[in-house]
Amino acid sequence: MRRISGGGPPLTRPIGRYSEARTREPAGPAALRPEIGDSWERLRRLGLDPERARAAARLAPGELEEARRATGLEQVLPALRSTLFPPDDTSPVVLAVADPKARVLWRDGEPRLKRDADALGFEPGALWSEEAVGTNGIGLAARTARASTVHSVEHYLRSHHGWTCAAVPIRDPRTGRLAGVVNLSSPASASHPYLRQLVLTAARLAETELRAGHLEALHRLRTVAVPLLARFGGPALVVDGSGWTAAATGVPGPPRLALPPESWSAGGVHWVPTLGECAVEPLADGWLVRPAAPRPAELAEQAESAALELDLRRPGSPELRVRGSAGAWSHAPSPRHAELLLLLALHRDGLSAAQLAEALFADPARTVTVRAELSRLRRYLGALLEARPYRLASRAEAAVLGPDDPYDLLPGADSPTVRLLRADLARGLLRLPGRGGGAQPSASSSANSSSLGSSSAALPSGTTA
Repeated sequence: MRRISGGGPPLTRPIGRYSEARTREPAGPAALRPEIGDSWERLRRLGLDPERARAAARLAPGELEEARRATGLEQVLPALRSTLFPPDDTSPVVLAVADPKARVLWRDGEPRLKRDADALGFEPGALWSEEAVGTNGIGLAARTARASTVHSVEHYLRSHHGWTCAAVPIRDPRTGRLAGVVNLSSPASASHPYLRQLVLTAARLAETELRAGHLEALHRLRTVAVPLLARFGGPALVVDGSGWTAAATGVPGPPRLALPPESWSAGGVHWVPTLGECAVEPLADGWLVRPAAPRPAELAEQAESAALELDLRRPGSPELRVRGSAGAWSHAPSPRHAELLLLLALHRDGLSAAQLAEALFADPARTVTVRAELSRLRRYLGALLEARPYRLASRAEAAVLGPDDPYDLLPGADSPTVRLLRADLARGLLRLPGRGGGAQPSASSSANSSSLGSSSAALPSGTTA
């Protein structure tokens, strides 16, 4: 990768209250929206100077083409361009599509605005992460996996104050993981009032195109699988490389199977969640899975020998890995499921639905929502998730791998408890549980006291950090 300048002159001078807000030093994080304030504080700790932009990294042409192919997002570009830029349209916006690392892969829009964006280094191949160019829509959305809007002086770098940008993550319908980010930028002085709604629509359109491509691939696999399954006398199903069921016979095929962390490198006998021990064979672009007869007490054995690992090291891409004597599998939990798993890993004695609702929503009455989410989570965990109170199976080992920067812990979560957990980790009041029964929250931790209200007396009080 080579370096390009990221500190060109502002596009336009912000007007109204934004021009009044421009001072020699940026306002304190407390005066900003929480997500913007968190980003600024993080960049200050990293030593990024708001008056002087760093040289931004840029992909070489060959690297750019490789990155484009890796995302699979090229198929959504025609629909985005035809929808956002109809013939004879002169809307003052620039479209950019970035990968999960916040590298700009494609850019389109009004020619004059693209030239102005070039002055900032905002061009295909540019790394547009927060660490590289400060608080911005693409970087914030890629890190938090949430929709973000950054207007004028909310940009950390002064040279970017002439722009407003709105960015929304695009999720891969096959895996649920972040596939990329779609961003719309416009001059701050002429920002379209519906910019955020427009980019939200663009992201949903992109996901619809990806889903259509996935369904087409599943259909092709199904045409191969159905004649084959018709010849089997016992239960069997065919799934694609991400675990989605294309066809099944003699067994209620789940919509998706949780595959091992590295998928199945070859055929053989493997343990599969919800199905137990299965004979697995490669088939076309997927796998033929034949469940064996269920063994007595299989679920109990699973709970006793399992080790759960919640990997939160990559912001916006949580991963749950489960290993046991029968095998291993992985699952990309939703942001809400990742929060629930984190809370349950921290509080092994368990939490009631009301306690979890208070922790997630600051409203103990939202127990119906909590129970529904836990019911969905149980589809993957089975006997590893127990109830009354909700807890991870006592004989299962649980570990949480956290990010290097405590403030990157589930960055897209805005629940009161997670915000307090980040602060406690940064102050050294909390250690995440590790392999072999690592440390739990300290008795003084606000994660135990403040975030769960009067119910905290029933919560575990582990060792101090």
